[in-house]
Amino acid sequence: MNKRYVKGVILLGLTASIGFTSCQITNKYKAPEYDSENLYRDGNSADTTSIAAIPWRQYFTDPILQGLIEEGLEKNFDLQIAFTRIKQAEANLGMAKAAYFPSVALVGQVEQTRLSAADPLTGAARERKSLAYHKETYTLGISASWELDVWGKLNRQSRATYAQFLNSHAYKNLIQTSLISNLATSYYSLLALDEQLRVTKENIEILKESAATMEAMRDAGMLTSASVEQSRALLYSTQVTVPDLENQIRQMENSICLLIGRKPESILRTSIAEQNVPSEMKFGVPAQMLALRPDVQQAELSFRQSFELVNVAKASFYPTISLSSGMIGYSTVNGLSQFFKPENLFASIVGGLTQPLFARKQLITQLKVAKAQQEESYLTFEKTVLAAGKEVSDILYTYESSLSKNELRSKQVASLNNAVYFTQELLKAGEANYTEVLTAEQSLLQAQLGQVSDKLEQLQASVDLYRALGGGIQ
Repeated sequence: MNKRYVKGVILLGLTASIGFTSCQITNKYKAPEYDSENLYRDGNSADTTSIAAIPWRQYFTDPILQGLIEEGLEKNFDLQIAFTRIKQAEANLGMAKAAYFPSVALVGQVEQTRLSAADPLTGAARERKSLAYHKETYTLGISASWELDVWGKLNRQSRATYAQFLNSHAYKNLIQTSLISNLATSYYSLLALDEQLRVTKENIEILKESAATMEAMRDAGMLTSASVEQSRALLYSTQVTVPDLENQIRQMENSICLLIGRKPESILRTSIAEQNVPSEMKFGVPAQMLALRPDVQQAELSFRQSFELVNVAKASFYPTISLSSGMIGYSTVNGLSQFFKPENLFASIVGGLTQPLFARKQLITQLKVAKAQQEESYLTFEKTVLAAGKEVSDILYTYESSLSKNELRSKQVASLNNAVYFTQELLKAGEANYTEVLTAEQSLLQAQLGQVSDKLEQLQASVDLYRALGGGIQ
């Protein structure tokens, strides 16, 4: 076959491909819109300053916590799994893009034909010496198959896969923000448990002194044995909480080790007194939060993927134009000595057009399913946006209401300290009974523990708001 003719056939196929791909019948993607006004309820603001724009190394100033977060970002198993999902999505995207190109293979074939001597046709042919009794055919060449993307189906499949690829990155960001948030919350909880244990042990010493005082007063005939036993009971009930607190501390340390990929061990830390609660947290406008939150991004990308798959289902109604088999190479019969001579060059191209007829009901069903999935993904997107707004609103109110308790809690602790001192002195003077002392001491312990819980609540709210606004993914 003439080489110029073979080249012309291939170029004709390329030109047809380029021409057909312009016949797109699908719609252009448009991101879903959502009214974000009043998304934070009463917490709306025109100030675009947001704590989400602060890098996590600047937002969390405790150097030990910074070290834990860095270690977690490097060794956390969930985050490493998220990176493997990105690799998988990237490989799938590469396969989707490869669909644009022809499938090319090197083909080598040897065909042997041995005819029957009893065949009358074979015998007559041999007599005329026009047909050999034994024949070998050698073929070597390159074959190709290629589907032309006439209606944009392959293009939309590639775009859907690309949305899935971006979704894997959003998933990684979601894991990262959750990891930073969980580490900070666990670290603050550990510090709070340390402080609760310290306060409890401090109050145990006070209760021991109180019990000893009552024993001395009983021996002096000023109190009954009932008062002594009551004071001891309060001491024992306070002491019994120590093992529980120590167990919680140990479990919290183990949880932090799991988050950072360590074996269970003790965690180096500071104290809760060294942690500063911000007096004000800027939360910006809802549009900023929607642009940064990974779960909102995931919901939007899922909608984008389903949108593209609807277009793929629409394109399936149109004919498929393909180069079903094409080959160019050399072929010869009975002998390889003259195999690569120009006259042994051959080429074949077989094109095809397939129009769905009897599968139309199946295609209609596929389109209906794709549209229903698109509607589902849009509703999921709306729900995710609403849930994000609710979360920010709840955290803001929790933070503000917790701050409002600080002054009252401080006054309560101060008053109870005075009450414990005064009732003990009055008891010694015989002007108060033992129940007043025990009540004051028990109330003081609960108020001090409440004060620790208040600070932990505020620290956790600052962490939760940072995550809820999309911080921590720089």
